[in-house]
Amino acid sequence: MRFLTFAVITFLLVFAGLASAQTIQINRENKTIAISTTDEATATADIAAITVGFEILGPDAQGTSTEAGKLSHAILEALHKVGLGDKSIESTSQGLQKNTDFDEKTKPEQRAREQYIFRQSWEVSTPPKIAAEVIRVAIAAGANKTGAIDWRMSDRKSLQAKAAEAALVKARQVAERMADGLHVKLGSLIYASNETPNARLYFARPQQGLVLNSSSASIASYITVSSPLEIRAQTIREEATVYAVFAIE
Repeated sequence: MRFLTFAVITFLLVFAGLASAQTIQINRENKTIAISTTDEATATADIAAITVGFEILGPDAQGTSTEAGKLSHAILEALHKVGLGDKSIESTSQGLQKNTDFDEKTKPEQRAREQYIFRQSWEVSTPPKIAAEVIRVAIAAGANKTGAIDWRMSDRKSLQAKAAEAALVKARQVAERMADGLHVKLGSLIYASNETPNARLYFARPQQGLVLNSSSASIASYITVSSPLEIRAQTIREEATVYAVFAIE
């Protein structure tokens, strides 16, 4: 029975959306009871996708790019030292541009020092238990725009399957109560499908992350963070809606 349930759930996930929206139906002619139910499954996120980045200002394009290159290498070296491989670090953006973000109060000498701006960022995937340490070492290396976390599941399909299984169990429970009310015996499951595809991730609490924004940074002025932050992985909820048809014996 467990294997049959798993096979049905696999069918639900592969052929999601085959059935249109339905309401509960009872039909003595075809001797079936059709049920639409929704349930969920929860799990603690096992991946912390951390945004690590920096912003640096300089007087000219060449000098700013050179300083940015040194800072970029320093940050990656710090990430490697905590055990992160290149596969865990993905570039998301980088670029040099003319700085036009000045107001009327900006002094000429400051404008001269901040003519160009270079930004770079990565997405760093790590187990939640070392997320705080990753943020700490990145900031210490000069990553002054770092800390936002996107919590994820490595096996999301498994969580979807658990949600579908829970919804299918609920469907049978509802169908059994309806069959009792009609004084008939509920038979086997003859058809099942996801009523509507659902690929959304729900969080048990608002997403949180530390983002440090500094107007400028240089390799000579790194931020010192003595101890890691207190970070806890979020709980992820996956929801599934099932449309099931049971025979009436």
